[in-house]
Amino acid sequence: MRWIRRAAVLLVAGHAAMGWAQDVRSGTLKNVQGSVQVVKGDAARPAAPGGGVAEAERIVTGPQGSAVLLLRDGTQITVGPNSQVDITRFQFDATTQTGSLTVQVILGTIRMVTGLLGKLQPENVKVQTPSSTVSVRGTDFIVEVL
Repeated sequence: MRWIRRAAVLLVAGHAAMGWAQDVRSGTLKNVQGSVQVVKGDAARPAAPGGGVAEAERIVTGPQGSAVLLLRDGTQITVGPNSQVDITRFQFDATTQTGSLTVQVILGTIRMVTGLLGKLQPENVKVQTPSSTVSVRGTDFIVEVL
């Protein structure tokens, strides 16, 4: 009888722990061309369509590289060649449709078409460059850092 109780406790604990292991992706790479890597700290991995990108990760493209990232709120970020772009912050609650997004363009070009956050909470969407911070008020724009 004790082993049944222990098994039940382990089963419940294991099930609860699986909830903690939710997908932490901010978004999914929909298109990747040429040399593209996803970097976090000192670790880099080749980017591939269907691959995830999480908060605090950087997308780095080579001379012929480009990538399209679709965030969970529907925001689409196209990263051009020779670019470095950080997903500095992405929080999105699909139930309440609230959150915030901060993208940092270190180098290169992005085109961003905002999703739900940009439409419902534009004050919570920001694009940073080495010399400025852009507060988003439109839904489709391009940022270039030389």
